[in-house]
Amino acid sequence: MSSNEIRDALPDDLDISAFVGPYQFPDNHRRRIPGFIYLGISAACFVLWLVSQSRGSSLGESGLVNDGMLFVAIGLCVFGLFVLSSSWKMTVDEKTALVFASRAVNFAVGHSSAQQVWRGFRSRPTWRVFCYSAEQPPLQRGLVLVDAVDARIIECLVEANPDK
Repeated sequence: MSSNEIRDALPDDLDISAFVGPYQFPDNHRRRIPGFIYLGISAACFVLWLVSQSRGSSLGESGLVNDGMLFVAIGLCVFGLFVLSSSWKMTVDEKTALVFASRAVNFAVGHSSAQQVWRGFRSRPTWRVFCYSAEQPPLQRGLVLVDAVDARIIECLVEANPDK
C-alpha cells in the first residue's frame, strides 16, 4: 500500500493517539444532529409530495414524485423522532461513575475500569464499572451499572474474587 492512498480515519474528537491528558468520552447528545437531518429530509419529501398533489396531477403520472415520497417522509420522520429520543444528555462522566460504583460495592476499591454501554430500546447510556478490592491480592470484585444520565445505580453485583 503506497502512502498516497486514502485511508479511513477517525474524527479528531475520537482519535486518542495524539491526545495528551484525560480522555473525555463523546456525549450521546450529538445524536440529535442526524435526528434533525432526518426530520429535515422528511419535511422536504413531504413538501414535494404535497406540491405534486396540489397541482392536480395524478401521483401515478409523475416519474419523480409519487406515493413513495410520502412513505419515505413518514419513515424518515418516525426514525428521526426515534434518534432524537435516544440522544440522551450525559451528566455523569467515567470518573463520577467510578465514585458512585465504589460507594455501591461497600469495599475499598483498588483497581477499576469503566466502560460506556447502552441499554434499552432508546439506547440509554450506562457506565459499566468493574472494580477489585484494595487488598493485595484482591479478595472481592464487583460489577456496577451506573446510569450516565441521572447517576442512579441500576445493578450491583459483588462476589469473592475467584482468582485469589
